[in-house]
Amino acid sequence: MLLVDTCVLVDVLQNDPHWADWSIAQMRAHASVHALIINPIIYAEMSLSFSTLEALDDVVATLALEVREIPRPALFLAAKAYAQYRRRGGSKLQVLPDFFIGAHAVVEGWPLLTRDPNRFRTYFPTLEVLAP
Repeated sequence: MLLVDTCVLVDVLQNDPHWADWSIAQMRAHASVHALIINPIIYAEMSLSFSTLEALDDVVATLALEVREIPRPALFLAAKAYAQYRRRGGSKLQVLPDFFIGAHAVVEGWPLLTRDPNRFRTYFPTLEVLAP
């Protein structure tokens, strides 16, 4: 299983001129050996690109993405990562989506496909991050 970060999916959906080719190639390569997983946070972030739930669900099905719930241990870990972020001077007042995404991958033991690896590597040093 492979958790796919929102930025990779948005690259594909919006045909990003700089990142779409990389994101498409990575998803194709990994789909041949891993189930591609998203969670409710990624699903919600993806929804910003769609006007209807049906259109979003059609794309999720077309891309063969499997939506998995975030387990409670990952929610706990996300809060701990957020607390560390705040101690380091982070200014956001709520747990950031990346913390839920990174913690989910860590708890499940899945690699994370992203093109924005810095926060994941900082707060989840044991996470296998697949990035450019």
